[in-house]
Amino acid sequence: MQVHSYIDHTILKPTTLVADIEKVCEEAKTYSFAAVCVPPPFVKLAKQLLEGSSIKVATVIGFPFGYSAIEAKIAEILLAIVDGADELDVVINLIALKNNDWQYLANEINHIMPVIRGKNKVVKFIVESGILTNDEIIKCCDIYGAAGIDFMKTSTGYAETGATVEAVALMRKHLPEAIQIKASGGIRTYEFAVQLIEAGATRLGCSASVAISKQEAASGAAGY
Repeated sequence: MQVHSYIDHTILKPTTLVADIEKVCEEAKTYSFAAVCVPPPFVKLAKQLLEGSSIKVATVIGFPFGYSAIEAKIAEILLAIVDGADELDVVINLIALKNNDWQYLANEINHIMPVIRGKNKVVKFIVESGILTNDEIIKCCDIYGAAGIDFMKTSTGYAETGATVEAVALMRKHLPEAIQIKASGGIRTYEFAVQLIEAGATRLGCSASVAISKQEAASGAAGY
């Protein structure tokens, strides 16, 4: 299945070191991951380290709680793009969602999308599916699907529940076909990665990427 080619090799801990970024980028090249996902202050470094490769640099916006003001998220996006980010993983305003303020969420995405589209970058909206009801996930599919995002992403990795096969399958059922799904949070085995892909995920956010790739190689499916 070539699971390694689906992976965003991720390090987002608040104590991330330069050495951590160097290691993640080297591993991404070794295992041919799709992208690295790094904290905003390290976008420029990751871009330099991956120069000449096809590996994308992703970073997070409004992370991890999503309640930054719209203007703050846009400022973060613009700075990340200046630093060389190819992909932006944006946490939606979960406070607005839980207070049933869908108009706020529509306003947020309507301000963010033109900025990212104007720069021809990829955007993933993180909905934190582990703390949402099925009805809330379906509403997210409706609003973000209509906005024409590139990916809906399950989780930040900071909630109690990360990616689940059920949430990915529910998203796949209710999103337009052109919109992809990134599963993230708690993906630690090759078997679980395969299950998420089979449910409809086309990208996986993992910090256990190397272990997963070694399990894939042991299964004889890697083919790098």
